[in-house]
Amino acid sequence: MVTMKRSAGVLLHPTCLPSAFGIGDLGPAAHAYLDWLDAADVAWWQVLPLHPPGPGNSPYSATSTFAGNPLLISPALLLDDGLLVPDDLDDRPELTNEWVDFPVVIPWKRRILRRAFDRFDRQAGPLAAELARFRTSNRSWLDDYALFAALKTEHGGAPWYEWPSDLAGREPGALEAWRADHEDEIEYEVFVQVLFHRQWSALKEHAADVGIGILGDVPIFVAHDSAEVWAHPELFQMDESRNPSVVAGVPPDYFSPTGQLWGNPLYDWSRMAEDGYAWWIERLRHTLSTVDLVRLDHFRGFAAYWEVPATADVATNGRWVQGPGRRFFDAVSSALDGLPFVAEDLGDITDDVVALRDDLGLPGMAVLHFGFSDNPRSSFIPYSHVRNRVVYTGTHDNNTTLGWFLEDASDGERRLVRSYVGSDCSEVNWDLTRLAMGSVADLAVVPHQDLAGLGADCRMNTPAVAEGNWSFRLMPWMLGAEIRGRLAEMVETFGRGRR
Repeated sequence: MVTMKRSAGVLLHPTCLPSAFGIGDLGPAAHAYLDWLDAADVAWWQVLPLHPPGPGNSPYSATSTFAGNPLLISPALLLDDGLLVPDDLDDRPELTNEWVDFPVVIPWKRRILRRAFDRFDRQAGPLAAELARFRTSNRSWLDDYALFAALKTEHGGAPWYEWPSDLAGREPGALEAWRADHEDEIEYEVFVQVLFHRQWSALKEHAADVGIGILGDVPIFVAHDSAEVWAHPELFQMDESRNPSVVAGVPPDYFSPTGQLWGNPLYDWSRMAEDGYAWWIERLRHTLSTVDLVRLDHFRGFAAYWEVPATADVATNGRWVQGPGRRFFDAVSSALDGLPFVAEDLGDITDDVVALRDDLGLPGMAVLHFGFSDNPRSSFIPYSHVRNRVVYTGTHDNNTTLGWFLEDASDGERRLVRSYVGSDCSEVNWDLTRLAMGSVADLAVVPHQDLAGLGADCRMNTPAVAEGNWSFRLMPWMLGAEIRGRLAEMVETFGRGRR
C-alpha cells in the first residue's frame, strides 16, 4: 500500500524546461528547477514517461519502455565532461525558445551525440568503465534495444514490421550478420543510453538531496513499433506474421465521440501469467530504479480493457475483456515488496475497477476540470474527495485551467465554479490551485502551466489528435519569484509543506 503524507507536487515534463538547445533537457535548467520547487516547499516533481518518443513525438508511444530519451541528454553537461567542445555546437540551427521544433531539434541532437561518441575513448577512463557496468546490469533489455535502434536508423526510421522479413522476424543468422557489419552503430546506441543514465541519475540524486520525490509514469501498453514487441512477440496477441490481431483503445469518452483507437498490441495475459508476469515485473523494477513513485496510466485496463479488431478504423467496434486483476498485482507486490503506485482511474470507471483499486489500497486520481458538472454532480468536486487520492487541477491530457474555463467549460460549469470558489474567477488558475491545495486528498499536483496562468495554446496534449502536441516550453518569466512565492504560500497555508 502506498502511504503519502500530505504534500504538493508540480507536473512538468523535462522537455518543457528552458535551454539554449531547442528542447528542455537534464542539464543546468533541470537542476535549477529542482531548486525552484524546493524553495516553494514542493515535495513531488511529476514527469511523463522518459523513453524515446515515437510517432507524433509522444512519450506514450515510445520505441522502448526501458530506454531513456536521447533528446533529454544535455549538451551543456557533455561540454563539462569533455565529450563535446564548443566548436561542436557551431552548426546549431535557429532554435526557438518558446516551443520544441521537433523536426529541427531531432536531427541536430543526433549529430552532436554522434560527435560525443566519436570523441569518447572506449578503452580507458571512468566513462568506459561506467559503460561496461551499465551494459552488464541492463543486458536483459539493452542488447535488444541497441540492436533495434541501430536497425531503425539504418532503415530510415521505418517501423520494424517494414524491415526485410529476416530482420523483422529476428532470424538468428540474419541478426548475427547484421551485428557484425554494424558494431559501431550498435555501440553508439549503448553509449547514448549510458549518457542518459548518467545525467538522469545525477538529477535524481539532486532531488533526493533536497527532499523532492520524482513521480513517474508507466503507460499500460507499449507501441507496436517498439523494441519490446519486436523482441518479444510471444507476449502479445499477434498472428503468425507478427501483426497484432487485436489492438488497444477506449470507447467514446470526454475527449472523442468515436473513442480513441490507440493501436497498441494487446498483451497475451495468459502467457504472461505462466512465468509470474516476469516481463512486467522487470519493467516496473527498472522504472522504480529511476523514479520514486509510479503513476499507472490507464489503470482500468488491469481490471478490463477495450479490445478492438486490428482492422477497425475507429474504437467504437470494440468490447471489454477481463484483465489480469488481483493476481497480477499480488505477483508484482511480492517481487517489489509493495505497490508504490498511483492508479490513473479516469474515464469509464466501473465497479470492478474501483474494487480493484481499493482492494489494493492504491490512491486514485481526482481532476478538478471534471469536478463541476452538475447533472449529475461529479465525484471529483472537492467536497467528495477522500484522503487516499491525488488531486489535480488538470493533467497533461487536459486543457490548461484557463483554457478549459474560457473555451471548454459550459455556462453551467462556469457558474458552479464561481459559486464554489466565491470569486469572479479572474484568476481561475489560482482559484483551482487553491481548491486542489485545500482538498483533503493527500497529494495535490498542479501543472506548471496553471501556476503561470497560461491559455489553451500552452496545453501539453490533446488526446485523439495525432500531431501538434508535446511542444510546450517554459519561458523564464514563468519561473519568477512571484509565482514561486504564491505557490509556497498555498503549500504552507494548506499544510502541504515538507519542512
